[in-house]
Amino acid sequence: MAGLRGQVELVVASGKGGVGKSTVTASLAVLLAEKGVPLVAADADAEAPNLHIVLGVDEWSREEPYYEGRVAYILEDRCTSCGICAEVCTYGAVEIVDGKYRINPYICEGCITCSAACPVKAIRYRFQVRSGTLRIAERTRYGFPLVSGEIVPGRPNSGKLVTEVKNAAKKLLGTRDGLLLIDAAAGIGCQVISSLTGAQLAILVAEPTPASLSDLRRIHKLTKHFGIASMLVINKYDLNPGYVEELERYARDNNIPVAARIPYDGHVAKAVAKARPVVLEYPDAPASKALHGLADYVAEEVLSDWRSWWSRYKPRKPEPYIPILIRPEQRKARRQG
Repeated sequence: MAGLRGQVELVVASGKGGVGKSTVTASLAVLLAEKGVPLVAADADAEAPNLHIVLGVDEWSREEPYYEGRVAYILEDRCTSCGICAEVCTYGAVEIVDGKYRINPYICEGCITCSAACPVKAIRYRFQVRSGTLRIAERTRYGFPLVSGEIVPGRPNSGKLVTEVKNAAKKLLGTRDGLLLIDAAAGIGCQVISSLTGAQLAILVAEPTPASLSDLRRIHKLTKHFGIASMLVINKYDLNPGYVEELERYARDNNIPVAARIPYDGHVAKAVAKARPVVLEYPDAPASKALHGLADYVAEEVLSDWRSWWSRYKPRKPEPYIPILIRPEQRKARRQG
């Protein structure tokens, strides 16, 4: 391939979990590195990071605590047990323990609603709570760095930790030309939004099922919102070949090239169990051959002139984001109902 010019962010995403994102990301990272592409890999699933497992990373160069946000607590000597804080908390974080009101730190979002409503000002906050860990492997056994983050269970704002993961990965890349390869979380939540923010390219991974097509539409809506040019990878395509045409029709209608069709292959699970990318552990396996084809496409068709590729496949028109506003009483009714 021609030398990569500039820096580019490529996000591997999917609308649903279990479709093979981490397998695709790990194999792509290894194969692109072998082709001489300078890259940094980032695991942007702060709630369930596993890219380091697939890549066999068991030691980190650095582990840094991540502090963020606030957690409310109640001053017992001021509390009159009026219960107003429990009534206004939309997250259900206020509980009664041993006859006294308490705020569950694992549920509290630090939104200040309870303190604003408290008539006796009995609520205070702990700031800069430890919310997670940022982990950096400056050089994996495959030659490229890996950055990962893990949120403390129950803490909010995992999307902010993902942003820190991306910032740390960019720092490792420095000012040189190169690729930031991001393994996004499943779904369309705040972690995925943070992963996609600032990216130019995306690989959307889907399976040939109605559920996966539905979720593909949802994640594609996000990439359109951010002006990201997307390509489609159909994983386990041979498990339901009759439905592949549905995925490909959606891709054609939305100017999304199909970059690879990967067959179901039992070697993938065996490779994961050995903490090795399947393309290295079982290089002649059917899935490995398809992943090699994907790497060739990304290297030769996309990264060799990514700006032209982006211009060709960028969304025809942006997808506006229209927030849905839910009143506190509606949120409470949903939670109770």
